[in-house]
Amino acid sequence: MSKNRLWAVVLGAAALATLTQCFTNKKNEGQRLYVQHCQSCHMEDGSGLRGLIPPIAGADYLQTHRRQLPCLIRHGIEGTIVVNGVEYNQPMPGIARMRKDHITNLLNYIQTNFGNRNQRYTMQEIEQLLEQCPPHQQQ
Repeated sequence: MSKNRLWAVVLGAAALATLTQCFTNKKNEGQRLYVQHCQSCHMEDGSGLRGLIPPIAGADYLQTHRRQLPCLIRHGIEGTIVVNGVEYNQPMPGIARMRKDHITNLLNYIQTNFGNRNQRYTMQEIEQLLEQCPPHQQQ
């Protein structure tokens, strides 16, 4: 094997190892973001606080308000919402400085866990939906 070919193989292996580690580090990012920002109110199992904080586990709101969810994460929400037929009127603070990739990973974690089997978001979809956000979402 020539030195150039050997060098190419070594560089390729190093690049592959770097990419693999990059994706591995992101693997559980949605869960980590949920624990950090959401779990204290929505609970470890996504059940919410009965009568005060809506559940995200099996929540119909995740499907019926899919286009608004990125804005809800970024800006929060005030006012009455209905989740699984139950009204909730507790403000939820937004996370204004959360990066778009973090919003994508957080929402994809929520959409595919807690008994939810909803469609995942793409980064491009999150970017487009965030561009459509009003400065402060009211439901």
